[in-house]
Amino acid sequence: MTTPPMQPGYPQGVSDKSKVVAGVLQILLGGFGVGRFYMGDTKTGVIQLIVTLVTCGIGSLWGLIDGILILVNGGVDAQGRPLRD
Repeated sequence: MTTPPMQPGYPQGVSDKSKVVAGVLQILLGGFGVGRFYMGDTKTGVIQLIVTLVTCGIGSLWGLIDGILILVNGGVDAQGRPLRD
């Protein structure tokens, strides 16, 4: 069996980051963007932190919903690789 040729624009392999860890961090500390920082997505993590601070904590609902979506649908790390199970 041969390995498929490498396609440009599609990173090889699976991330070393865990989907479960990212989802749980995002559910528990999502208002601070901790799950996104863990995944390497610092831009979204900083935005989640700012939204939570500006809205006096109400923006942390975004982190809760984001954590549930990460657990259900998975996600990708900063290099675009899918998170491992």
